[in-house]
Amino acid sequence: MNLKKKPGLDLSGSFISLLWRWRGSLYKLCYKELICFLVPFGIVSIIYRQALDVEQKSLFEQVVRYCDRYLNMIPLSFILGFYVTIIATRWWQQCMALPWPDRLMLTIAMYIPGCDNESKLLRKTLMQNCNLMAVLVFRSISESVRSRLKSLEDVVNAGFMTYAEMETYKAVQSDVNLYWLPGLWFSHRLREAQARGRIIDSYGAQLIMKELLEFRSKCGILWSYDWVSIPLVYTQVVTLSTYSFVIACIFGRQCIDNGSKDISIDAYFPLWTVLQILFYMGLLKVAEHMINPYGEDDEDFDLSYLLNRHSKVINLGTSILTSDRCPPMEDACLQIAAGTGIQTPKTAERISLKNRFAQRLTELYSTGKEENHQTRKPEENLSTISMNVDLHTVSPVRMSPVDVKQSSGDSTWSHDGVFMERI
Repeated sequence: MNLKKKPGLDLSGSFISLLWRWRGSLYKLCYKELICFLVPFGIVSIIYRQALDVEQKSLFEQVVRYCDRYLNMIPLSFILGFYVTIIATRWWQQCMALPWPDRLMLTIAMYIPGCDNESKLLRKTLMQNCNLMAVLVFRSISESVRSRLKSLEDVVNAGFMTYAEMETYKAVQSDVNLYWLPGLWFSHRLREAQARGRIIDSYGAQLIMKELLEFRSKCGILWSYDWVSIPLVYTQVVTLSTYSFVIACIFGRQCIDNGSKDISIDAYFPLWTVLQILFYMGLLKVAEHMINPYGEDDEDFDLSYLLNRHSKVINLGTSILTSDRCPPMEDACLQIAAGTGIQTPKTAERISLKNRFAQRLTELYSTGKEENHQTRKPEENLSTISMNVDLHTVSPVRMSPVDVKQSSGDSTWSHDGVFMERI
């Protein structure tokens, strides 16, 4: 869920307003587990208070102390934190690996110009071959895209592939994923366009292929992330640790008669235990939802929207927004009133404070400049430093223009009004 695009949600203020959201929230993820904890906890508490005799209560209290004593022996914070860090890093890397055809489209528009139908068809065909690679990859890794495009016929009906391309694709008999096959068609068509002179620069074909390979590499990264997942052992360790902690809290966090004397309140509702379980279980649920960002959860990537967006951008950039649609250059439109710039709203109090600060800064600068002029010391130069001369033994002498001309053969000379150093 994109919070910045949510209507009525102001992120410039406090985040407290986010606590009342349900979609994609902590409560939606953990309410079932929390209910499964509170119901047995209440049943055990009622049995302890109402159904047990003195001897049975004593035995139950020993069980409570035992569970509470060894409850924190599992480093659950460390295990969950490290696991969520790995999952979040992997999730963000998959987000950065999503392929975008914009750079390739701009490069093609640069080196394959023309407003005729053949040029438009060539640009659009090349870009559709590129986008088809993303479509085939998304069908392999995403459940939402696979449910929408169940077969190649659905891909053709959606406008991502032509009927001839589908027949050529089906004719290839292979047991590997053929998402890269449209890239091969792209390369053949680009070579033919270069042979016919449709590319204005020989270096342009190299740049176009470079962008295509970058697009293909991102598709390969997404497929690799879907192929190689987090080791099952690590996921089992984190899951067993979290649920074992919750089960142990059913007994270990009971308020008993002969419990700690530091807390004399008989807590019927374990508030802080509920918060602790909510936070731990929330981290586990976050990891479970982020480990596969191509599903249909609230925070998963909307790949169907991304494919529709790419198709619209390709149609606009290759067929509609051609060079004849480019607006003319006008100098009058680029002129901005002198001294205005970007105007921001300012209150009178802020302007007054800014003026007082500027005035005070000017006074401090003037005072410091006068003090520096009164206590001015002879300046060091390369000759005095290299000769290790004590600056207190150097007497400043003012030379006239005549003296400057007479000493032009010396290694030290000065313009009028400059102190000269005589050793």
